[in-house]
Amino acid sequence: MEILPCLRSRFPGCCFFILVLLCLAPWTSAQQASAGTEFDALKQRLISDGFAPEKIQAVLTKDTVSFTPDGVSLFFVHSESSLNYDQFLSKDSIANAFKYMAEHKKTLDRAQEMFGVDKTVITAILLVETRLGSYLGNRTVINTLATMASLTDDTLRERIWNAIPDQKKPKRDTFLKKVNQRSKWGYEELKALIRYTDREGIDPENIQGSYAGAMGISQFMPSNALTLAKDGNNDGRIDLFDHSDAIYSVANYLKHHGWKPGISRQRQHEVLFRYNHSNYYVDTLMKISDRLKEG
Repeated sequence: MEILPCLRSRFPGCCFFILVLLCLAPWTSAQQASAGTEFDALKQRLISDGFAPEKIQAVLTKDTVSFTPDGVSLFFVHSESSLNYDQFLSKDSIANAFKYMAEHKKTLDRAQEMFGVDKTVITAILLVETRLGSYLGNRTVINTLATMASLTDDTLRERIWNAIPDQKKPKRDTFLKKVNQRSKWGYEELKALIRYTDREGIDPENIQGSYAGAMGISQFMPSNALTLAKDGNNDGRIDLFDHSDAIYSVANYLKHHGWKPGISRQRQHEVLFRYNHSNYYVDTLMKISDRLKEG
């Protein structure tokens, strides 16, 4: 620090600025050194699970792939009961659903015939999930899932805790229990995302979705995209941002979980509950379907 008196005498107007720079330099260097290291343990875990090292490096070292505590913290304050599902029963929403059914009539009719799922139910799901494809989410899915999968690290877990506003923080024990569950879930979904995007030739960093990592018009999680999504337009690939693929994928998902023509209303409720574990959500879907059937 011998340099400071000299600088102060020769350049009195800039001394404070230089002092600040000198003080911040070690912090900035440390920050830069740690940049991109949040996922180091995650990379090794994925490689140990059989992913090619070069693939994981390519996926998780891009500038756009990062640890995102602000988005993931929403997992721990979200309340399904606080959502306003009634908005989807408004006159305008139902009118938009009718318009959608007219625009995609051929695809919906084919899906209904092939999978045995009522097209009004398919439309209802797409309406509630993404307003028929008009709102797809704005969070990078791989960031969400990689962040969630990394929460076995105590330091990273604390960053999520600190990102939750004080007035919305859950009890600490509740938070830790949910982190443990979500971290395991996020890791499985991350693996599915890498496999799905690799299979379909999609760059994972370009996929945006919900704060939970759901993607596309149908809001499928990667594990469902990998196993239950369908090619609805016969172009040889599955793109959940394409309406035909989204429609077929929803129909196949419901069929897979037990939907059949003529099933009871109670059974319909049980199958739809698999899509989103909320009775309020399911009741809304069934009301929308009823209104669309009324014409």
